[in-house]
Amino acid sequence: MLDRQAAWNLLREWTQSEALRRHALGGETAMRAMAGKYGQDAELWDLTGLLHDFDYERYPQAPDHPTKGGELLLAAGYPEEMVTAILGHAEYTGVRRETLLAKSLFACDELTGFLFACAYVQPDKKIASVRPESAKKKLKDKSFARGVNREDILNGVQDLGLDLLEHITFVRDALAGKAKELGL
Repeated sequence: MLDRQAAWNLLREWTQSEALRRHALGGETAMRAMAGKYGQDAELWDLTGLLHDFDYERYPQAPDHPTKGGELLLAAGYPEEMVTAILGHAEYTGVRRETLLAKSLFACDELTGFLFACAYVQPDKKIASVRPESAKKKLKDKSFARGVNREDILNGVQDLGLDLLEHITFVRDALAGKAKELGL
């Protein structure tokens, strides 16, 4: 059951915050790019990125998020691989990230939010203006984008065997390709 419109409707029903919706769209964009990079099912990867935080407004506390959302997705017929990846994007669930899908979602989630923050402090507020080297340097500044878990970003990159700067560049470029839709 991979229907983008149904997934979007579910996200809109459960997520009222425009910022969280933009984060979901950013996750979708980054995951589509990752699917292309690894030759994977773009639709599955898109929807995984789009829906990974859809339950956050209703269940912001661990372990309810993403567990409650995962239960709903399984009941609605979404693929188990997708739900497992979504559960694995939160360390506290104890769900291991064993698939490329799960590892990619983890590697993109926090980084996407971080790159949004980097774009917002650019004079023109554009993601294309974010220099990857500058973003990498900002990762060391704990006061910048305080809510972003840097350890998750670093662990995600390591789990995939990627170079941090190359991954930052890759995700930034993916987001820049959809900048207008993402408000960046």
